[in-house]
Amino acid sequence: MEYLVNLVEEAARSTKEGVKHFVEPAPGTLRRATSRRHHIIFGRRGSGKSSLLHKAASDLTIDRRPIAHVNLEAFKGHSYPDVLLSVLISTLKEFKRWMESAAVYPPTRKSFWETLFGTTPTRPAYARKEAKKLSKMLEAEIHKLEEELHRTDKADLVVKFAAEESKKASADAKAETGIPGFSVKAKTQAEFTNKDTQEIEETYKRSKIDFLHRHILDYQKLFRQLSDLSGGDAYLFLDDLYHIRRADQSSVVDYFHRIAKDHNLWLKIGTIRHRTRWYIHGDPPTGMKVGDDADEIDLDLTLEKYRLAKEFLVKVLTNFANEAKITPISSFLTDGALDRLVLACGGVARDFLSIFRRSVGIARERGGGHRGEKVGAEDVNVAAGENDSSKREEFERDTLDDNITLENEFQKLRDFCLDKNNTNCFLLNKDRHGPEVDLIHELVDLKLIHLARSRVTVRGHSGQIFEAYMLDLSQYAGARKRRKLKIVEFWKESSKGALRGQSLIYVPS
Repeated sequence: MEYLVNLVEEAARSTKEGVKHFVEPAPGTLRRATSRRHHIIFGRRGSGKSSLLHKAASDLTIDRRPIAHVNLEAFKGHSYPDVLLSVLISTLKEFKRWMESAAVYPPTRKSFWETLFGTTPTRPAYARKEAKKLSKMLEAEIHKLEEELHRTDKADLVVKFAAEESKKASADAKAETGIPGFSVKAKTQAEFTNKDTQEIEETYKRSKIDFLHRHILDYQKLFRQLSDLSGGDAYLFLDDLYHIRRADQSSVVDYFHRIAKDHNLWLKIGTIRHRTRWYIHGDPPTGMKVGDDADEIDLDLTLEKYRLAKEFLVKVLTNFANEAKITPISSFLTDGALDRLVLACGGVARDFLSIFRRSVGIARERGGGHRGEKVGAEDVNVAAGENDSSKREEFERDTLDDNITLENEFQKLRDFCLDKNNTNCFLLNKDRHGPEVDLIHELVDLKLIHLARSRVTVRGHSGQIFEAYMLDLSQYAGARKRRKLKIVEFWKESSKGALRGQSLIYVPS
């Protein structure tokens, strides 16, 4: 069991080495992530976006396809256009690193291939001479970008240069001999040059955005050459776009889309749906439009798809249990505990593993007793309550700009459920729109509430459709456990009617 807990703890964060534990959320997801099409991958934090991107990058590397994986969290808070310059620098550096390793390393270099990817490539290595030449070109562009990044934007610049005007003049001179009876005339001409020098001064402002626009053809040329060298396509994985300022997100996406279009470069962008603006309609529009410029991959297995979410999460845990040689999972987890884990995590894989790990520790501390040595539902309840602090840290980290507004709305929802209705769920009219509704959708992405049903009818509200949401288990379990709280078991067929009560309708204000 100790080994299993260690495996689960190590897998809490997605890494390149962790791709061996990858479980496909739905059939065909990985194939789409490696296809010749731009994609925006949506999912809550911990839903598997980074794992999918790492796995896709790993498979493409084994096929010797040029890839670059850039984690955008490193540029959190950077202002535009410096954030675009920084991401572009990191992108070219990653492609350069790929050119100097996976592109040219022979299959016999097992210290690289076997250690990182567990297998060796079938395609031959690229010509070292050509790869080195392209690598130097990438290095030159990186150097220019770094110089531009560290310059002051919109600074007043003065350029002075001298202009010269030359004027030529000539003069004739005559002379005669003084010898009587003999006369010889001589003529000479002399030229004189007069130069007038005038100093000209021009003033203009430095613009990093203009620099980026002027050089976009240079970057397109790089990717044409990369395509020629590799005999195919290149892939750029931009992970966690939501960390970039929302006002700048579409501009960053737009610039890379312009570089990629018709140049065999495919973008795979991971982000949180309601924390991102990937497209802005305008003249011209900015970003990538889902359905036209790119397709979406949705990794969110919500509690509405309870059965599918449970099957996926069981596969994830079984994968680790098999490696630890502790099977089946029913040997250490009760059925009630498994269902409670699915509810507690809201269908999010990372939270599922984190709460499971805490539950094992809690079961050990109680030392068996009347509930036995297996992890039970009550152990999960306590673990879910303890997990609230981690969830709050993520919430604070991801909402620097609008933390107070979101916190206030969440408190209203919590008071409505626990204090007013003494239940775990609430209903929201699907036809309602506005800032408060947008905040509720963001709170879903931030995992403080969870979608339970997308279509619910309510007695006395004919013709209206409602969405049902569940308050996160951490708000009423563990140390916060509420006695006699009415739990709506929406995941059970027998409890569907419990969601149709008028008292559950929440009206944002």
